[in-house]
Amino acid sequence: MNRETSVKHFLDLIHQSKKGKFKIYIGMSAGVGKSYRMLQEAHTLLRNGIDVKIGFIETHNRKETHELLEGLPIIPRRKLFYKGKELEEMDLSAIINLRPEIVIVDELAHTNIEGSKNEKRWQDVVEILDAGINVISAVNIQHIESLNEEVKQITGIEVKERIPDRVLQLADEVVNIDLTASELITRLKEGKIYQAEKIPQALNNFFTADNILQLRELALKEVASQVERKVDTEVSGKMTLKHERFMACISTNDQTAKVIIRKTARLASYFNGKWFVLYVQTPKESNDNIALDKQRHLINNFKLATELGAEIIRMESTNIAKTIAEIAEQRQITTLCIGKPHLSIFKILLSSNVFNELLKKMSSNNIDIVIIS
Repeated sequence: MNRETSVKHFLDLIHQSKKGKFKIYIGMSAGVGKSYRMLQEAHTLLRNGIDVKIGFIETHNRKETHELLEGLPIIPRRKLFYKGKELEEMDLSAIINLRPEIVIVDELAHTNIEGSKNEKRWQDVVEILDAGINVISAVNIQHIESLNEEVKQITGIEVKERIPDRVLQLADEVVNIDLTASELITRLKEGKIYQAEKIPQALNNFFTADNILQLRELALKEVASQVERKVDTEVSGKMTLKHERFMACISTNDQTAKVIIRKTARLASYFNGKWFVLYVQTPKESNDNIALDKQRHLINNFKLATELGAEIIRMESTNIAKTIAEIAEQRQITTLCIGKPHLSIFKILLSSNVFNELLKKMSSNNIDIVIIS
C-alpha cells in the first residue's frame, strides 16, 4: 500500500465513526523513519484540506525530519518546572480544546513529567480518541509490554518505558516501518540517527546486525498478528479462530511470574482469546506469613497482568493442583500456562496426589498445558 492509498484508507475509517480513529506506526528501532513518515502523512492530509495538527513530534535534530515541520500547524507544548528545570510536555488540554480532525502524537511510550494529568502519553492518546479526535502515533517494538523479556534477551537491555498490548489492540490501523539491517546500520553510520560521538557505542551494543534482525522479526510478526486479528473480527464471512481461553498460574516468585504473564499475554493476543491469571494462596502464604517484598511483587504482577488485559483470580486453598483443575473447568480454559520444572508451583503439582486427576481433567476437557521457559 503506497502512502497516498494509506492516507485515503485512514480517511475512510474516520468518516465511519464519531469516536476518534487510531493509527500506529511500528518500527524495529529508533531511526527507521516513523516520525518522518508521520510528517509526510501530515503534509498529504493538509493538501487534501484536512485539519491536521502536530500535537507532539520528536525530530531528534535529524535534518530531513526537522525540515518536514515546515508548513505544518504545531500546537505549542506546555512548559512546566520539575526539579528546578523548565521542561516541555505535550499540551493535552490544548489539543482537546482545539479539536483538530487529526493530531500527530509521537513517542507513544513516553512517561509524562511528574505533575501531568496522566502518567503516560498513551493515556493522553486514549483521552484524545475518546474526545472524538483522530490520532496518528508511533512506537518501537521494544516498548510493547508483553515483549519486554524477549527484547531483554535479544539486546541485553531492559526497556523501562512500555505500553500495554491493549493500546495496540485499540488501533484501527497498524503499519510497520521496515528497513533491512544493512540499511539501518548505514543510516546510523551516516549520522542520521545519533550524533557522531554516540555512533561507535551504538554500533557495538544495540545496533548489531543480529539484534536488528531479531527486532525486525518481532516487528513484522506483531504487525502481521494485528492485521490477522482485524481480518478475523471484521471481515464478513471469515471463519474465526478456535475460541481460546488461557490461564497463567503464578506463584510469589517475582521474575518468574512476570515471564509467565507476558508470554501468556502473547499467546492470548495471537489467538485473540480471553485470558486469566490464577494465584492460589496456601496457608503459608497468608498475609500474616508472607514477606512484605513478596506481597509487593505479587501486587505488581497483578497490576502488570491487568494492564495486559487479564482477569485476576485469587484463591485460598491447601491443594493447588485441585484448585487449578476446578478453576480451569469453571472458566472453560483451553490452555493452561505454567512455569518450567524448577518452579515451586510445578514441584507442588508433581508431588501432589491429585496431579493425575489434574491431567485427566485437562485431557477430558481438551485443555492443553504449556510449560513456559
